[in-house]
This record gives sequence, C-alpha cells and structure tokens, in this order.
Amino acid sequence: MTDKRNLIEQIDAILPQTQCGQCGFSGCLPYATAIAESRADINQCPPGDATGIRKLAALLGVAFKPLNPAHGVPKPKSIAFINEEQCIGCTFCIQACPVDAIIGAAKQIHTVITEECTGCERCVAPCPVDCISMIPVPSPENQTAEMKQKAADRARARHQFRLQRFERDKRIQADKFAQKSLAAKESPSTTENTRLKKTTIQAVLERAHAVRTGAINQK
Repeated sequence: MTDKRNLIEQIDAILPQTQCGQCGFSGCLPYATAIAESRADINQCPPGDATGIRKLAALLGVAFKPLNPAHGVPKPKSIAFINEEQCIGCTFCIQACPVDAIIGAAKQIHTVITEECTGCERCVAPCPVDCISMIPVPSPENQTAEMKQKAADRARARHQFRLQRFERDKRIQADKFAQKSLAAKESPSTTENTRLKKTTIQAVLERAHAVRTGAINQK
C-alpha cells in the first residue's frame, strides 16, 4: 500500500497541476491514481504534453507515446480575464475555479488572481454572460524548471485546501441536519402539536358554550 501511495505521489509530482480535467478525471491527483492503478494511460494530459509524457514513461518504465488528441491539444500558457463591466456577480466562476484563483462575492464584481490562475479554463463555460476570456501570457525568459515546479506545488496546495474546505463544509451541514432531525424526534411532531391545539380550542369552546347555556337556563 505504501509503494502504491509513493508511486501516486511521484506521478502527481510530474503532472502540471492545472486541474483542468482534460485527462478525463476531476484533477491531477485522481489522474495520477488512475495511472498507478492502470486505469488510465500516460498520454492524456495536454498541458503536460510530450515533456510530461516522457517523464511518466521513464518513471513507469514504459514506452513513450504521443499525446492522445481525444483529450485536447497543448495550448500556450494563458490566464483567465474577467470583463468587470459585464460581470453580474453570479459566483459561478468562483465555484468552478479549482485553485480559488477568483475572488468576489454574490452580486459583486469578481477578479482573477493572475499569479494563482493555472489557465485551466474551467471558469469560462459556467459564465452566463460570457464575460470571461483566456489571455495568452508569455512565460518569463528566466523561468527555471525549479520555478515551474514551485508554481505547480503551490497550485496543488491551493487545490487540496479547496477540497478540504468543501469536505469540512459538508460535515458541518451534515451535523446541522442531524441535530435538526434529532430535535424533531425528541419533540412532538407538527401534526401532533396541531391536533393538541385543536383539541384544546374545542374544549374551551365547549366549556364556554356550557357556561353560556347554563346562564340562559338560570334566567
């Protein structure tokens, strides 16, 4: 089990961490896991392209193969840009971004943190007013392999933090639901409360009617 975990981590370290989903999986780690379990091939990552495929082939001791075009084609590095004049603050792009690189709130203008955007394009399709576009950006001439790796590691960390936050929110919601369900079981049901109220009201009306009838008979 430890060997498999180590292999998954080594594969994941090679992947570009764009979290774009073009490989057919929800992110780089699920794709790495699928490769380690022989459920996916090494040539399904367009952002990694031939360089990434060669590294995966060397790691796994298998033959190199060209990128499978069914998963897309390599593109120049780009980042998302939001036209703030057209943005309606729907938050769909925020929900779609896998690395929390978009900031904003409901009914407020959203902005992309360009340094953290991986260029995955997952924010483009959900936008209902088409105010998001991908802007190609040149890679710095002095960018080293170490700098690229640090950027990938940062994207991985942001993605993992996002997933952990979602899990925490799910647990909180589940706990709240469980508490409400328990409170409902411990207290009389709404139907029972309604029945008791009707019975009480009916008894009061009957007593009032009896008192009124007795008073009339005494006269």
